[in-house]
Amino acid sequence: MAEDLKIVEQGTKQERYEALIPQIEALLYGETDLVANLANIAAALKEQFKWFWVGFYLVKDGQLVLGPFQGPVACTRIAKGKGVCGSSWEQQKTLIVPDVEAFPGHIACSSLSRSEIVVPLYADNEVVGVLDVDSAELNEFDEADAKYLEQIIKLINF
Repeated sequence: MAEDLKIVEQGTKQERYEALIPQIEALLYGETDLVANLANIAAALKEQFKWFWVGFYLVKDGQLVLGPFQGPVACTRIAKGKGVCGSSWEQQKTLIVPDVEAFPGHIACSSLSRSEIVVPLYADNEVVGVLDVDSAELNEFDEADAKYLEQIIKLINF
């Protein structure tokens, strides 16, 4: 198990993801505890990219319930179809929101969040949670983030 991250501060977004993914694989290698793995993924992403908030919501009893995260306190429960996270769950697709204020029904857990990407997590072809990433900057996320974050969440064993 790797316990230290080698943060890449220079280079393109792609180069930074490509340096981080093998390190995340090493963090997950041999560890079967879901909470531990989600916590390490959130921490690795937050450390590498310095985003405002990185975390997971897991489907429990018909709601998204806050899971492991890095950042300030967050909303605890989100209904299906509500906000960016609930919409990603309902639509079963990655959502990139350049300006959260322009997203209909956005749930403002923090007024400091300006843009967001949410990636659904699957087990047996069913959404079982989402990876939620918020930035304090407008238009922070793009298709490269979607591509690499989708690769990272495929490393998770449910």
